[in-house]
Amino acid sequence: MAAGSVSAASGKTRFDDIYNEPDPRAYVRRLAPLEYEIPHQAQDVFRRTRTERSAAGGTDDPVTVLDLCCSYGFNAALLNHHVTLAELYEHYASPEVDALTPTELIEQDKKFYASRRRADATPVIGIDTADNAVQYALAVGLLDEAYAENLEDHPPSPRLRRAVADTGLITVTGGVGYITRRTFQALLECQREPIWVSAFVLRTVPYGPVISELEAHGLITTTDSSRTYPQRMFTSAAEQRYAVEQVLRAGDDPTGLEAEGRYYTRLYQSRPPSV
Repeated sequence: MAAGSVSAASGKTRFDDIYNEPDPRAYVRRLAPLEYEIPHQAQDVFRRTRTERSAAGGTDDPVTVLDLCCSYGFNAALLNHHVTLAELYEHYASPEVDALTPTELIEQDKKFYASRRRADATPVIGIDTADNAVQYALAVGLLDEAYAENLEDHPPSPRLRRAVADTGLITVTGGVGYITRRTFQALLECQREPIWVSAFVLRTVPYGPVISELEAHGLITTTDSSRTYPQRMFTSAAEQRYAVEQVLRAGDDPTGLEAEGRYYTRLYQSRPPSV
């Protein structure tokens, strides 16, 4: 099992020591063995949702995507580049990359991502409290704008407010639970264009308060309760017990899912009622 600290408040393993390094190598070394795969699960969903949001806008302008809890920018990498999560894991775990300094890796990754840029790439804004991680993603070209801000405790900066005003789609894969309705409220109060939200949420985390906040801002949330998406394996039997307990408390069935050894998420799509 991968090492990590267990949150006394939640029972879920935390990996704080790998989330704010100068580059993603420690992140990959820790999470790849746990088969952390939710960015892969989200890749096609986010691309498809972006296309639908663009069509709903009725213009040829590219849709700006805001990725919450963006970390090192892997969601942006998968959205805008000809690359898979497995290829990213292989890249960052390779002996050649391991020998580089962070500065050398940034210079190499600028070329790595530029050579794989998709023709339909769109602007991506990243928000995360991990300042080193977002600066890496910005430096290698994965993010067009990066904000190391904690919207749970502080209002968005004027620059972030301006950026959110032109955002068409908010995405999130691993952040709900670390962020709450307060973050969504802060962002939606900045909106000028209709914003859609595409969120993968762990089944152990209640999403109802966020749904209520989105509804207060004119968004209707739907989900397919029969469809789940794997996130990662558990780090320990204790973490699994915690997850199973939380799923049961939410009125869901962990059989064949959390009971078999890994976290699962559900996809929530939020859009204006006319869409």
